Amino acid sequence: MNINTENIEKNRMTFWEKIYLPEIARGLGLTLKRMFRQKMTRQYPEERWEPLGSYRGRPVLVEEGGKERCVACGLCSRVCPALAIEVQAAETPDDKERFPAKFEINMLRCIYCGFCEEVCPEEAIVMSKDYELVFASQESAIMNKEQLLVPIAQLQDRLEFLRRYK
Repeated sequence: MNINTENIEKNRMTFWEKIYLPEIARGLGLTLKRMFRQKMTRQYPEERWEPLGSYRGRPVLVEEGGKERCVACGLCSRVCPALAIEVQAAETPDDKERFPAKFEINMLRCIYCGFCEEVCPEEAIVMSKDYELVFASQESAIMNKEQLLVPIAQLQDRLEFLRRYK
């Protein structure tokens, strides 16, 4: 007996498997069991959901000491599969060589994959806990550097999560 006929014999269904009745009964039993459990409904917006550190919400730039951490390397814009990030670098006389003169994220294109966060060598772009994003127009969905800057104190749990699991 060759290998193909052995697989066919092994995968042959019994009479009860062919008529699907036991599987239908198991599915109905599972539905009935779940139907009488306590409901898990949240009364939004009165009851707010507080995401954990592992949650990937809106990408933001980390602001540390009044300045952004970003050195405008452009890795985030290159790795973005949706082409949502645009970075233009400029020179600075400070201790770091470059900074982003222009940093924009098109939030309508962003797919919240977190690739930008993973590739950033400076931990300058992280996924925040923001999950309520509402825009009046397509132009207002393009967020510039000033709109993206968030103080490092608000992002501590996400940064700790990244350091622990990188």
